[in-house]
Amino acid sequence: MPDHWFQLLIADVFDVDHDHVTTMGWPYWLPGTEAPVIPLGTGATVTALREAQRRAMLNRRTLLGLAPATFTALAQQWATLDPALAASAAEGRAVAPEMISWLETSARHLTSMATADRQHTAQLLDSYYDTVVGLLETSRYTPQTGTRLHTLASSLAQTIGWHRFDHEHHTTAGHYWSAALHAAHQACDTDRGAGILADLAYQSIWLGQATAAVNVLDHALTRTQDPTACSLLHLRKARALAMNGEARACRRALSAAEHALNTATAAPPAWASWYGHADLAVDSGRCLIDLGETGPALHQITQGMALLPTARDKTRAVFLTYQAESLLQQGEIDQSAATAHAALLLAQRIGASRCTRQITTLMPQYEPHQKMQDVQQLLYAFRAAA
Repeated sequence: MPDHWFQLLIADVFDVDHDHVTTMGWPYWLPGTEAPVIPLGTGATVTALREAQRRAMLNRRTLLGLAPATFTALAQQWATLDPALAASAAEGRAVAPEMISWLETSARHLTSMATADRQHTAQLLDSYYDTVVGLLETSRYTPQTGTRLHTLASSLAQTIGWHRFDHEHHTTAGHYWSAALHAAHQACDTDRGAGILADLAYQSIWLGQATAAVNVLDHALTRTQDPTACSLLHLRKARALAMNGEARACRRALSAAEHALNTATAAPPAWASWYGHADLAVDSGRCLIDLGETGPALHQITQGMALLPTARDKTRAVFLTYQAESLLQQGEIDQSAATAHAALLLAQRIGASRCTRQITTLMPQYEPHQKMQDVQQLLYAFRAAA
């Protein structure tokens, strides 16, 4: 971390007021970490949706996310505010139900495509988002139609947030997820809201902000009804607790995640339909890696990988990296390098730079073993991609 004097020099370069350096602290005064300023429950859902779109036009890679306190405050608002208070009137022409049905069907098709194909849908999703927000801005609609529009806006914003997250535009992703939470709150969809908070928590975990993730997930769990959704939230919480070295609390969260998933009888919400026993097994293994239990971790990860559907390539790239790390810690260098190589090729094929960066963090540990064939092939592929 730069010392205070050097931070002031950097602030001058970015034309940031010195007072912000002192009050916000490193690194949250840097450009690109501006927090959403619209609280839930103010009826300004459309404003929040447009604000996310405006921020995205900057199109910058932001390796830092929003300040952790931002997400905690947003989660606290979501957990305590009555969505009915956010209802607002709209003016303009009436929205045809057929139009909304077409938008819902088309958006559902885009968001359910295989991972390798979804990387090519970003502009289409942006167009659908712009259309839906435009309808909310200028059209007349019944309360039932308004709920459908807000749900669709939330779904699109959540998906676009993941696109931005995968390309390491972390601040933009945070703004889209914040907008998605506004729209879900307006639609009175608490399970969807909890899922969006889970996404924000996952980003916090990815960026090393485990405590912030726990705080967000604690709020999310207060209003979550669906067992599958509850399982996902408990699993994300276990990951954050493992990062903090809280072994006992982590195991409690893992047990809660397993119990909730095993008791699920109805179909889960659409946003959680991808989640299952493969994710539970692999992320449990990831927790064990963080807790230093590499043997059981490798068993869990291998078991989960066998259950993973073939269409989920992005998840497979992440899981392969976990497996490579576990093998590395077990001293299985060649096998680890081959697994990391497979993860790297897959991450490149699906165009997810955050997955590539995840693999990059392992590279220094292979350098002392360059005489091994699989290590040589991995390092050659990595350097060629750099």
